[in-house]
Amino acid sequence: MSDPTAAAVAPIAVALDTADLDTALRWAHAVAPHVRCLKVGLELFSAHGARAVHAIQDGTGRELFLDLKLHDIPATVAGAARALAPLAPTYLTVHAAGGPAMIASAAEALPDTRIAGVTVLTSLSAGQLDEIGLAGPPVDAVARLARLAAGAGARAIVCSPHEVATVRAALGPEVVLLVPGVRPAGVASNDQARTATPATALADGADLVVIGRPITGADDPGEAAAAIAATLAPAEVA
Repeated sequence: MSDPTAAAVAPIAVALDTADLDTALRWAHAVAPHVRCLKVGLELFSAHGARAVHAIQDGTGRELFLDLKLHDIPATVAGAARALAPLAPTYLTVHAAGGPAMIASAAEALPDTRIAGVTVLTSLSAGQLDEIGLAGPPVDAVARLARLAAGAGARAIVCSPHEVATVRAALGPEVVLLVPGVRPAGVASNDQARTATPATALADGADLVVIGRPITGADDPGEAAAAIAATLAPAEVA
Protein backbone atom coordinates (compact mmCIF):
# COMPACT_ATOMS: atom_id res chain seq x y z
CA MET A 1 0.00 0.00 0.00
CA SER A 2 1.18 3.59 0.51
CA ASP A 3 4.67 4.45 1.65
CA PRO A 4 5.16 6.41 4.90
CA THR A 5 7.27 8.97 3.04
CA ALA A 6 4.47 9.71 0.55
CA ALA A 7 3.74 13.06 2.19
CA ALA A 8 7.24 14.21 1.22
CA VAL A 9 6.57 13.89 -2.51
CA ALA A 10 4.22 15.64 -4.91
CA PRO A 11 0.62 14.44 -5.47
CA ILE A 12 1.39 13.08 -8.92
CA ALA A 13 0.70 9.65 -10.41
CA VAL A 14 3.01 8.97 -13.33
CA ALA A 15 1.36 6.93 -16.08
CA LEU A 16 3.77 4.19 -17.15
CA ASP A 17 2.10 3.79 -20.53
CA THR A 18 4.29 1.41 -22.50
CA ALA A 19 4.30 -2.29 -23.32
CA ASP A 20 8.05 -2.49 -22.70
CA LEU A 21 8.81 -3.50 -19.12
CA ASP A 22 12.41 -2.29 -19.16
CA THR A 23 11.23 1.16 -20.24
CA ALA A 24 8.55 1.21 -17.56
CA LEU A 25 11.08 0.25 -14.89
CA ARG A 26 13.49 2.95 -16.05
CA TRP A 27 10.73 5.54 -15.82
CA ALA A 28 9.51 4.25 -12.45
CA HIS A 29 12.91 4.42 -10.78
CA ALA A 30 13.65 7.82 -12.28
CA VAL A 31 10.44 9.46 -11.05
CA ALA A 32 9.89 7.63 -7.75
CA PRO A 33 11.86 10.12 -5.62
CA HIS A 34 9.55 12.94 -6.73
CA VAL A 35 6.01 11.52 -7.02
CA ARG A 36 3.53 9.76 -4.79
CA CYS A 37 2.15 7.14 -7.15
CA LEU A 38 2.91 4.99 -10.21
CA LYS A 39 0.11 4.06 -12.60
CA VAL A 40 0.07 0.72 -14.42
CA GLY A 41 -2.51 0.69 -17.17
CA LEU A 42 -3.90 -1.70 -19.75
CA GLU A 43 -0.93 -1.55 -22.10
CA LEU A 44 1.70 -2.61 -19.58
CA PHE A 45 -0.56 -5.00 -17.66
CA SER A 46 -1.73 -6.71 -20.85
CA ALA A 47 1.87 -7.27 -21.90
CA HIS A 48 3.31 -8.44 -18.58
CA GLY A 49 0.57 -8.85 -15.98
CA ALA A 50 1.45 -9.18 -12.31
CA ARG A 51 5.14 -9.50 -13.18
CA ALA A 52 5.20 -5.84 -14.22
CA VAL A 53 3.52 -4.73 -11.01
CA HIS A 54 5.90 -6.67 -8.78
CA ALA A 55 8.92 -5.37 -10.66
CA ILE A 56 7.73 -1.77 -10.36
CA GLN A 57 6.87 -2.10 -6.68
CA ASP A 58 10.28 -3.53 -5.83
CA GLY A 59 12.56 -0.68 -4.91
CA THR A 60 10.20 2.26 -5.55
CA GLY A 61 7.93 2.26 -2.50
CA ARG A 62 5.27 4.27 -4.30
CA GLU A 63 1.51 3.78 -4.25
CA LEU A 64 0.15 1.54 -7.02
CA PHE A 65 -2.61 2.90 -9.24
CA LEU A 66 -3.86 -0.12 -11.20
CA ASP A 67 -5.79 1.43 -14.06
CA LEU A 68 -7.61 -1.50 -15.68
CA LYS A 69 -11.05 0.14 -16.00
CA LEU A 70 -13.00 -3.03 -15.29
CA HIS A 71 -16.46 -3.11 -16.90
CA ASP A 72 -18.43 -6.34 -16.91
CA ILE A 73 -21.21 -8.08 -15.03
CA PRO A 74 -20.86 -7.86 -11.23
CA ALA A 75 -19.77 -11.47 -10.71
CA THR A 76 -17.00 -11.20 -13.29
CA VAL A 77 -15.73 -7.88 -11.91
CA ALA A 78 -15.75 -9.31 -8.38
CA GLY A 79 -13.72 -12.29 -9.56
CA ALA A 80 -11.23 -10.07 -11.34
CA ALA A 81 -10.87 -7.86 -8.27
CA ARG A 82 -10.24 -10.86 -6.03
CA ALA A 83 -7.62 -12.12 -8.48
CA LEU A 84 -5.81 -8.78 -8.15
CA ALA A 85 -5.76 -8.84 -4.34
CA PRO A 86 -2.16 -10.17 -4.08
CA LEU A 87 -0.96 -7.02 -5.85
CA ALA A 88 -2.48 -4.84 -3.08
CA PRO A 89 -3.18 -1.85 -5.33
CA THR A 90 -3.87 1.46 -3.63
CA TYR A 91 -6.38 2.25 -6.40
CA LEU A 92 -8.19 0.07 -8.93
CA THR A 93 -10.35 1.63 -11.63
CA VAL A 94 -13.78 0.41 -12.72
CA HIS A 95 -16.15 2.13 -15.13
CA ALA A 96 -18.91 3.93 -13.23
CA ALA A 97 -21.17 3.25 -16.21
CA GLY A 98 -21.11 -0.42 -15.20
CA GLY A 99 -23.67 0.46 -12.57
CA PRO A 100 -23.94 0.34 -8.78
CA ALA A 101 -24.06 -3.46 -8.44
CA MET A 102 -20.84 -3.83 -10.41
CA ILE A 103 -19.08 -1.12 -8.41
CA ALA A 104 -20.26 -2.61 -5.12
CA SER A 105 -19.02 -6.05 -6.16
CA ALA A 106 -15.52 -4.67 -6.74
CA ALA A 107 -15.51 -2.76 -3.46
CA GLU A 108 -16.64 -5.83 -1.52
CA ALA A 109 -14.09 -8.10 -3.23
CA LEU A 110 -11.16 -5.74 -2.61
CA PRO A 111 -11.92 -3.90 0.66
CA ASP A 112 -8.37 -2.70 1.31
CA THR A 113 -8.18 -0.97 -2.08
CA ARG A 114 -9.84 2.28 -3.04
CA ILE A 115 -12.08 1.35 -5.95
CA ALA A 116 -12.01 4.33 -8.33
CA GLY A 117 -15.05 5.00 -10.46
CA VAL A 118 -14.13 6.24 -13.92
CA THR A 119 -16.74 8.79 -14.98
CA VAL A 120 -16.18 10.17 -18.51
CA LEU A 121 -12.92 9.50 -20.31
CA THR A 122 -10.80 12.64 -20.71
CA SER A 123 -10.48 11.93 -24.44
CA LEU A 124 -14.21 12.51 -24.97
CA SER A 125 -15.60 15.89 -25.97
CA ALA A 126 -19.16 17.13 -25.50
CA GLY A 127 -19.95 16.27 -29.11
CA GLN A 128 -18.68 12.73 -28.70
CA LEU A 129 -20.82 12.26 -25.59
CA ASP A 130 -23.84 13.03 -27.76
CA GLU A 131 -22.66 10.50 -30.34
CA ILE A 132 -22.50 7.68 -27.81
CA GLY A 133 -25.80 8.63 -26.22
CA LEU A 134 -24.54 9.79 -22.83
CA ALA A 135 -26.58 12.73 -21.61
CA GLY A 136 -24.38 15.76 -21.12
CA PRO A 137 -22.88 18.30 -20.99
CA PRO A 138 -19.76 16.54 -19.65
CA VAL A 139 -19.89 18.20 -16.23
CA ASP A 140 -23.43 16.92 -15.66
CA ALA A 141 -22.62 13.42 -16.89
CA VAL A 142 -19.51 13.27 -14.71
CA ALA A 143 -21.31 14.51 -11.60
CA ARG A 144 -24.12 12.01 -12.12
CA LEU A 145 -21.73 9.08 -12.53
CA ALA A 146 -19.56 10.23 -9.62
CA ARG A 147 -22.54 10.30 -7.25
CA LEU A 148 -23.62 6.86 -8.47
CA ALA A 149 -20.15 5.39 -7.99
CA ALA A 150 -19.59 6.88 -4.54
CA GLY A 151 -23.03 5.74 -3.44
CA ALA A 152 -22.15 2.19 -4.49
CA GLY A 153 -18.92 2.08 -2.48
CA ALA A 154 -16.27 3.65 -4.69
CA ARG A 155 -13.85 5.54 -2.44
CA ALA A 156 -12.18 7.34 -5.34
CA ILE A 157 -13.41 9.01 -8.51
CA VAL A 158 -11.64 9.63 -11.81
CA CYS A 159 -12.68 12.82 -13.59
CA SER A 160 -11.12 15.46 -15.80
CA PRO A 161 -9.82 18.79 -14.47
CA HIS A 162 -12.89 20.50 -15.95
CA GLU A 163 -15.23 18.67 -13.57
CA VAL A 164 -13.13 18.24 -10.44
CA ALA A 165 -14.51 21.29 -8.60
CA THR A 166 -18.08 20.16 -9.25
CA VAL A 167 -17.36 16.60 -8.10
CA ARG A 168 -15.58 17.82 -4.98
CA ALA A 169 -18.54 20.02 -4.10
CA ALA A 170 -20.94 17.13 -4.67
CA LEU A 171 -19.05 14.45 -2.75
CA GLY A 172 -17.17 16.32 -0.06
CA PRO A 173 -13.67 15.65 1.28
CA GLU A 174 -13.75 11.91 1.96
CA VAL A 175 -13.64 10.65 -1.64
CA VAL A 176 -10.23 10.75 -3.34
CA LEU A 177 -10.30 12.54 -6.70
CA LEU A 178 -7.88 11.21 -9.31
CA VAL A 179 -7.49 13.60 -12.21
CA PRO A 180 -5.98 12.66 -15.59
CA GLY A 181 -5.89 15.00 -18.56
CA VAL A 182 -3.35 17.17 -16.77
CA ARG A 183 -0.77 19.07 -18.80
CA PRO A 184 1.85 21.58 -17.63
CA ALA A 185 1.50 25.01 -19.21
CA GLY A 186 2.69 25.06 -22.81
CA VAL A 187 2.55 21.27 -23.31
CA ALA A 188 0.45 19.77 -26.11
CA SER A 189 -2.84 18.15 -25.06
CA ASN A 190 -2.31 15.15 -27.40
CA ASP A 191 -5.50 13.01 -27.36
CA GLN A 192 -6.92 14.63 -24.22
CA ALA A 193 -10.00 16.80 -24.83
CA ARG A 194 -10.56 18.30 -21.35
CA THR A 195 -7.27 19.43 -19.80
CA ALA A 196 -5.80 21.85 -17.24
CA THR A 197 -2.47 22.46 -15.53
CA PRO A 198 -1.53 20.39 -12.46
CA ALA A 199 -1.70 23.43 -10.17
CA THR A 200 -5.18 24.34 -11.40
CA ALA A 201 -6.47 20.78 -10.95
CA LEU A 202 -5.14 20.61 -7.39
CA ALA A 203 -6.53 24.04 -6.52
CA ASP A 204 -9.94 22.91 -7.76
CA GLY A 205 -9.97 19.86 -5.48
CA ALA A 206 -7.90 17.06 -7.02
CA ASP A 207 -6.03 14.79 -4.60
CA LEU A 208 -3.79 13.19 -7.21
CA VAL A 209 -3.02 14.39 -10.74
CA VAL A 210 -2.15 11.82 -13.39
CA ILE A 211 0.64 12.81 -15.78
CA GLY A 212 2.11 10.64 -18.51
CA ARG A 213 3.79 11.89 -21.66
CA PRO A 214 4.96 15.29 -20.34
CA ILE A 215 7.13 13.25 -17.94
CA THR A 216 7.80 9.94 -19.66
CA GLY A 217 8.33 11.59 -23.06
CA ALA A 218 11.01 13.91 -21.72
CA ASP A 219 14.69 13.31 -22.36
CA ASP A 220 15.13 12.94 -18.59
CA PRO A 221 11.87 11.73 -16.98
CA GLY A 222 13.27 12.11 -13.48
CA GLU A 223 14.21 15.72 -14.11
CA ALA A 224 10.80 16.40 -15.70
CA ALA A 225 9.00 14.88 -12.72
CA ALA A 226 11.11 16.88 -10.29
CA ALA A 227 10.43 20.12 -12.16
CA ILE A 228 6.67 19.61 -12.13
CA ALA A 229 6.73 18.44 -8.50
CA ALA A 230 8.61 21.55 -7.48
CA THR A 231 5.85 23.77 -8.87
CA LEU A 232 3.26 21.94 -6.76
CA ALA A 233 5.00 21.43 -3.44
CA PRO A 234 8.34 23.26 -3.48
CA ALA A 235 8.74 23.17 0.29
CA GLU A 236 8.25 19.40 0.52
CA VAL A 237 10.13 17.95 -2.44
CA ALA A 238 13.72 16.96 -1.78
